[in-house]
Amino acid sequence: MFDTLTSSFKGAIDKIRFYDDAKALKKALAELKKSLLKADVHHRVVKELLTVVEKETKEKGIGKENFLRSLQKNVEKILTAKGNQGFVFASKPPTVVLMIGLQGSGKTTTTGKIAYFLKEQKKKKVMVVAGDLQRLAAVEQLRQITEQIGVTLIANENLTPQKIVKEALKKAEKELYDVVLIDTAGRLAIDDELMNELADIKKIANPDELFYVADAMTGMDAVRTAQTFKDKIGITGVILTKYDGDSKGGIALGIAHQVGVPLRFIGAGEKMQDLEPFIPDRITSRLMGEGDLESLAEKTANIIDEKKAKQLTSKIKKGKFNFNDFLEQMESMKKLGSMKSILSMIPGMSGMAKQIGDMDLENSSEIKMIKAMINSMTKKERENPELLNNTRKRRLAKGAGLSQMQVNRVLKQFKNAGKMAKQLSKKGGMKQMQEIIRVTKTSTKQTIH
Repeated sequence: MFDTLTSSFKGAIDKIRFYDDAKALKKALAELKKSLLKADVHHRVVKELLTVVEKETKEKGIGKENFLRSLQKNVEKILTAKGNQGFVFASKPPTVVLMIGLQGSGKTTTTGKIAYFLKEQKKKKVMVVAGDLQRLAAVEQLRQITEQIGVTLIANENLTPQKIVKEALKKAEKELYDVVLIDTAGRLAIDDELMNELADIKKIANPDELFYVADAMTGMDAVRTAQTFKDKIGITGVILTKYDGDSKGGIALGIAHQVGVPLRFIGAGEKMQDLEPFIPDRITSRLMGEGDLESLAEKTANIIDEKKAKQLTSKIKKGKFNFNDFLEQMESMKKLGSMKSILSMIPGMSGMAKQIGDMDLENSSEIKMIKAMINSMTKKERENPELLNNTRKRRLAKGAGLSQMQVNRVLKQFKNAGKMAKQLSKKGGMKQMQEIIRVTKTSTKQTIH
């Protein structure tokens, strides 16, 4: 997600190899300036960052360690604005959130993503309110999203947005909802009608949070419109959408600093789980290629059941991992988000994340093929893959629309994966895995060069 920026920082840090090398520092700063401006980081932010980093590095002694520490500290400072980080719940529920922004910024989809995040990761009772009656498809879009993720939708095209919000809040209090997310209308440009309607809804809802949803692809325009919404309505946080489509990614580095409002979430994909809380110190760690184990631990703890995880480990150790276990793990993995994002949270794995790209655990041809084959199995075959003789394999191939060669290949991969998992579960297994990764990375570099 932060590939370009991480490469920029790594390239600059690697320029400083010796202690007290002023020329190397100058080169590192020049390269960093060029890379950050190319990545669409605002020129004032770049100038401020490099001036402070140069001064601090010279004061403490030019060297890679001092340069890295200063860079890390000051990047975190730029990413941090006064206010809440991530999602913060009100002391008395429900927490009311007003979703605002221009039309086309991804506001409705983002409302659904936050609802999914709160339901799946925070285990909260969530209500979504359809307050956008300007765009004809907005209510239907929210209806489809809320049905998909299993949260309550309050919608009524015959009422004004103000009346819908009033009714929704009464219901939320009466039925003890934890969070109310109010989707509001946007326009292609800022106008008085839009701002007046938002001001009315804000007065009625008395929201705990006002999230401005900005399209990362619009670059500096996102900063300017965020500032306008802050001045006219007031905002407590910014959410950047379509960040996966913005290969430069520089807007994330400056928007909080320039607008003076914290960046709270980043949307990095079309699926409901493709939303990342933006916690400055954790994001800085990822930008520097050091991963973010804290976020990864939080994510997995909320999705992976500890009791089931222990049962699975026991099965793996005994070599009894079956196709039912495989499907269950696939469902859990889907909730974690993209594989690229997960790998970028593991120290030293950001390079591998780049190689994997946007691997889709749900829609890749390989996964579809495996699922088709498993769905053609009997209950006993799923529980005991050893039963699969040639006659059964021919039946599976026919039922899944595959060749017997494809079935044999999948079964072989499954068997090998089971053996590897069993090996990893033994004492010293992770060390062996790290060695495999190291050798793989080395051989990949040699192949490329």
